[in-house]
Amino acid sequence: MADKIFHIERVLHKLSFTVIVLLLLVVPGLSSGQELKLDERPAEPGEWGYRPAAGAVSQVNPPSFSWRPQKEMTWEIECTWDMVGKKVEYRAKNLKFNVHCPPRVFKPGSYRWRYRGKDKNGRYTNWSKGRTFTIANNAASMPLPARKDLIGRIPESHPRLFMRPENLGRLRELARGKMKQEYNKLVSECERLLARPPSTEEPLKYPKDIVRGSERWREIWWGNRTYTIKALNGAATLAFTRLLGGQEKYGLEAKRILLECAKWDPKGSTGYRYNDEAGMPYNYYFSRTYTFVNDLLSEQEKKICREVMEVRGDEMYRHLCPRHLWRPYGSHANRAWHFLGEVGIAFLGEVEGAEDWVWFAANVFFNVYPAWCDDDGGWHEGVSYWSSYIGRFTWWADVMREAMGINAYDKPYFSKAGYYAMYLMPPGKVGGGFGDGANRRIASSLVPLLSQLAAQAGNGHWQWYAEQMGGPAVTSGYIGFIRGALPKVESKPPDELVPSRLFSGTGQAYLNTTLKDAGEDVQVIFKSSPMGTQSHGNAGNNSFVLWAYGQRLLIRTGRYYNYGGPHHRDWMWSTRSVNNITVNGQGQGKRSAKAKGKIIAFKTTPSIDIVVGEAGQAYEPALERFTRSIIFVKPELVIVYDRLESKEPATYEYWLHAIKKIDVDDQHNIRVRNEDVVCDIDFLAPSGLTFSQTDQYDPNPRPRIKLREWHLTATTPEKKKRMEFVTLYRPHRLKDRVPDESSLERIKGGYLLKAKVADGEFSALLPTSESITLKADGLESKGAIKCRLKKIGGQVQILGLDE
Repeated sequence: MADKIFHIERVLHKLSFTVIVLLLLVVPGLSSGQELKLDERPAEPGEWGYRPAAGAVSQVNPPSFSWRPQKEMTWEIECTWDMVGKKVEYRAKNLKFNVHCPPRVFKPGSYRWRYRGKDKNGRYTNWSKGRTFTIANNAASMPLPARKDLIGRIPESHPRLFMRPENLGRLRELARGKMKQEYNKLVSECERLLARPPSTEEPLKYPKDIVRGSERWREIWWGNRTYTIKALNGAATLAFTRLLGGQEKYGLEAKRILLECAKWDPKGSTGYRYNDEAGMPYNYYFSRTYTFVNDLLSEQEKKICREVMEVRGDEMYRHLCPRHLWRPYGSHANRAWHFLGEVGIAFLGEVEGAEDWVWFAANVFFNVYPAWCDDDGGWHEGVSYWSSYIGRFTWWADVMREAMGINAYDKPYFSKAGYYAMYLMPPGKVGGGFGDGANRRIASSLVPLLSQLAAQAGNGHWQWYAEQMGGPAVTSGYIGFIRGALPKVESKPPDELVPSRLFSGTGQAYLNTTLKDAGEDVQVIFKSSPMGTQSHGNAGNNSFVLWAYGQRLLIRTGRYYNYGGPHHRDWMWSTRSVNNITVNGQGQGKRSAKAKGKIIAFKTTPSIDIVVGEAGQAYEPALERFTRSIIFVKPELVIVYDRLESKEPATYEYWLHAIKKIDVDDQHNIRVRNEDVVCDIDFLAPSGLTFSQTDQYDPNPRPRIKLREWHLTATTPEKKKRMEFVTLYRPHRLKDRVPDESSLERIKGGYLLKAKVADGEFSALLPTSESITLKADGLESKGAIKCRLKKIGGQVQILGLDE
């Protein structure tokens, strides 16, 4: 009997072992060695993406790495020198974030990188697919110091923001010496603050019945911001001036204001999530005051401040991290991260989490900033938001330089940032192209920012730009005092710069005749953006605007005053509001990262510029194609050639916009006028267009806004799947006589365009097919634009996109 029992036990043991083995093989997660599935889905619009992308050439050494995040994972990346993947050049393990910038430079050359994840139980995912990239020989050296090294650079004692304790003696000497005038201005401001102290009562929250976006709501929303700044920036000014040698009473008043504001509910009316426009300045001005006045605070008073900022800093951190590292296109988040960095530095070693805040901010800067452009420069959201956001970023550049020894202007974007202003808005220009608020900008409004950029980067071109409009402008307050201690910059005119430039990352081209004076410039701005119509850069792709001799001629329309309000959403986000084309009345996707365009060709010469954009997929429903080509024969002739193809026969509406009513005799005789500058317009093709014009928006802005602009619509006479528009624009001063002769001939594979210009004749082949060779008037091209400019003196220039 015992033998039988023993035999049964052995059989059961074998069966159990077999079942366990089978379970380990077929049930995911039962084996510690079982690989987890790596999520390698392609990046969606609005996501940062895998970087370096396959085939990318990095202008930064080392490159920053980015990959799709997964919950509860740490990461390992591996970078190999040889394409086979055997020789490991660099490896990093246990990475918390889904981005990484190595702490050392690599040798220039080609590499292959991959990554994998690890969960909390120690199980690994499979390795990702490898991506090859190249580091350019002249790539900027920009390693991110390892966390311990970076944190160790920050002073343990105060002050820590904008200056270091060991630099105080030099700043005090400047205040007594060559910067005494600037110091005296600070003293005067302090005396004013003492005479009329800012209120420190906590601002009120929104009433329960308030309508978000209403005038009353906006009053409180923005009013609480200005109220907060007045109190806490005033305190920071008092505290800073006292550090330079000012009276003790300045510091005591700064301390009083700080501690009164510390009583405010950290999640109340100035809470970051409740009203970030009040919460952000509260956080960074409070932190500046705290570090400037630190030696006057008792331990109990420091404890009060630390408790407040632990709540406020944590609220920001939880909102931003880790989301911003993969989806960095939130508008306000693109300044909040470096404000959090300031808070982290001020309270480092004193508040739990502060070190994480600093490390996160450093990773944003090195890995995903700036988000609205590429290394070439530009700014998707437009010049108004560029000025605002980069202006604030310069504070962080000051902070990083002093606290961490990091020079922001080593980064390729920041070494080029000011050229965006120079090409978009030559000195004296009115109106700033695309982007919310840009049409109300004037070039002189950029002088303060260009002065700051020039001083921090040491760039002579930007200094020259500021000087042309009365600069450089001196930054006020304690920031201005810090910057006044920077070396002076020698001005350098843009004589060697070509006047036209493509900013490919934002999909905008700026075609100019001169960078020196808007009063002498003829300018075409063209947009076809891989960033789509998202955020504040919501103008449709393949749009253009035209300026000449200081006057706005063909414009982007509407008045931006309330983000997402009816006028903004239904007019300014609409393709109808820009110089563009709708199809059956339908335009491109509104405020969408998916509504992408792309500049597919760009050439510039002293006499002729060509730019081509493709935007068919941006439409809803998508078109088979919308290819817009602009040929600029400087300075007097702009040809816009449009090729559209719909999936079904359609009607096409061509929109033009101006400040004043547009004169229309027929489709060959149209004139836009602004003061003493005009633009004569000729629709050479198609024939039979019908026109309508209005000065009403759809919908109009709020009654208090009286602005009205003129909108001309040219509509095709019949429905077709394919349509071409060939339109000539001749901008000139009213007093100048310019040729008006032109012809358009249909030939095999496209068109031959001929037009007289002041000093000769211009000819162009315009293709309707990529596969047919065009031959006419001594020109030949296969499916690509080809141009010839014959001048009266005999000079001939040929420029083509087939070269």
